[in-house]
Amino acid sequence: MHGFPRPILPALLVLALVPAVGAQDSPPAEEPKVGSPGASQAPAEGDRLAELERRIDLLAAELEKTRTGGAAETESGAGAQGLAPAASKVYRTARGVSIGGYGEVLYENYQAKKQDGTPSGRTDQTDFLRGIVYVGYKFSDRILFNSELEFEHASTGKGGEVSVEFGYLEMKPWKGLGFRAGMLLVPVGFLNELHEPPVFHGARRPDVESAIVPSTWRENGAGLFGEAGPVSFRAYLVSGLSSSGFSAAGIRGGRQSGARSKSEDFAVTGRVDWSGPRGLLLGVSFFSGGSGQGATVGETEIGGRVTLLESHLQYQWRGLEIRALGARSSLADAALINAKNSLAGAKSVGEAQYGYYLQAAYDLMSLRPSGQWSVTPFVRYEKLDTQDGVPAGFQKDPASTRTLVTAGLGVRPLPQVVLKADYQRMRNQARTGVSQFNLAVGYLF
Repeated sequence: MHGFPRPILPALLVLALVPAVGAQDSPPAEEPKVGSPGASQAPAEGDRLAELERRIDLLAAELEKTRTGGAAETESGAGAQGLAPAASKVYRTARGVSIGGYGEVLYENYQAKKQDGTPSGRTDQTDFLRGIVYVGYKFSDRILFNSELEFEHASTGKGGEVSVEFGYLEMKPWKGLGFRAGMLLVPVGFLNELHEPPVFHGARRPDVESAIVPSTWRENGAGLFGEAGPVSFRAYLVSGLSSSGFSAAGIRGGRQSGARSKSEDFAVTGRVDWSGPRGLLLGVSFFSGGSGQGATVGETEIGGRVTLLESHLQYQWRGLEIRALGARSSLADAALINAKNSLAGAKSVGEAQYGYYLQAAYDLMSLRPSGQWSVTPFVRYEKLDTQDGVPAGFQKDPASTRTLVTAGLGVRPLPQVVLKADYQRMRNQARTGVSQFNLAVGYLF
């Protein structure tokens, strides 16, 4: 969007060179003597040459941008300020409007039988999961606006929806410290901030980063972000979750997503990452705050504090990528929440939840680099439980304890485009797990 039209570039290049050409055509001036009025003009000539070099560099960048269609700006892995490549496009904009986006289409083929051999009753489906538009505006080098507009499931008339995934104003008066306010992505886990399809492995996002860390998770709030050498951090104050949406499936239904968020209870959330040598990344994140939002059972007010702790590791070396993540949360006043939400028996909310996964991938094209192609097989093991503990008088649903093994392949002809195929073996303690085969296409720009 910010590239100049091709016909204009040669003209601009000529205009940039005019001062230099004019200088060369003029007869050489006699070198001014020290102390003479002309002596002060010598530094000015150096300034003109520096300005000329700057203009040529800018024009060369615009020429490259026009040649590649801006592709170099959004290569996978080229994110900034804790965001994925397309989401951080505004940070690479000199001034004014930036537009980016991503999308993904998913085909799910379910196994005919459950884990116990009974019919699964599942219907295969193809879904245009998401079509995303990022719109940003850079007011100055220190102040910008960034937003993500999401269109889910293709049509609001057939169960889809349109949402603002994030929208914040950012000010960064100092090099290593800035301030954000608006609708923010909760900085917990890998995928909540880095969920563009070419960036993660697998046709479906990990279940751990859906049920335990309820991605995509955003909320209204404000806070600080920054970096100091190899360490980066984010810390926000946001509206808390709402326990009215909690269930045996976890806290995911309690996300308020910035829509008239009840703010009787707030939460604090943050993360710290350390980027070490040889592609090593270590980090921790947390979220803690009440979820009752003023609700009561009789005369007893529900506090419902949710405390979620998460740690993660990533190692990248040549074509190898290893990733590990673990998360655990606790919930206070689970019995009161059950009473308020009319949950009984095995449908209780969990007093504790946990999940972790280990993932390994290897880009085969790194063995013999050839253009921009990437062919990456991967395998991921997950285990999670949304009812690791339940209040006295309630039962645990054995289906809440489950394991998944996912193996597949991702092919990227360009860093911004991916084709995915994988198989997921799903098992739970109730023996009702349904395995599935998935195909997906994704893109970012």
